[in-house]
Amino acid sequence: MTRIPASTSTFARSPRRLRLTLAITALSVLTLGACGTERTVKTTVGAEQTKRAGAVGGQAGPPLTQILDTIEQSCPPSAPPEGPPTGPAEALPPGAEVPSDAIEPIAPTAGPEVELNARDWCASNLHEERIAQALWHLVDPTPTKVRTILNDLGYTDERIHDLKQSGAATRFFLDLREKGGRLCLKGSAAGEKTIVDKCVAPATGPFTPGDRKQ
Repeated sequence: MTRIPASTSTFARSPRRLRLTLAITALSVLTLGACGTERTVKTTVGAEQTKRAGAVGGQAGPPLTQILDTIEQSCPPSAPPEGPPTGPAEALPPGAEVPSDAIEPIAPTAGPEVELNARDWCASNLHEERIAQALWHLVDPTPTKVRTILNDLGYTDERIHDLKQSGAATRFFLDLREKGGRLCLKGSAAGEKTIVDKCVAPATGPFTPGDRKQ
């Protein structure tokens, strides 16, 4: 960019112009300083989450607010669950008879397949992936370490239930009900054998692990 040197005499004859230039310069410095402060705060928060997750051997995932925004924008609106598809049996060729040993498949009558709505299924996939990735590299997954990872991911203690050691693994449940849904997750933190899967929470009332359906 070409710069045109200013004449000293010009500024001398125009004190108002000089004051205006100084004011604009000061405002620019303050604005840049504010932007820098905002970036520093965001960076510090992210670094602190990564530091805490790394301290127990896990990995920090995307913020929970980002996951909730994705659910809000990408997942279908809350609606009653839909049962398994029904319809006429597959047509047989003329003259053919149904084999006597044919077994009609039994559609599930309970569990996530029929009790979680489309929004719950969509949200579950996002939650399951981030939790499993965060716990995958957790060494010696004790309940304290697992709680720290879940808290760092944004899941408050009110959502964490039945967190306890079971052999070399730590098992837990997460209450993720919102907008009339019944989503919960059951997890087993065991290093590379970590498993996180969906379950069904009570439609209303407090979450108790004994009431969930798998």
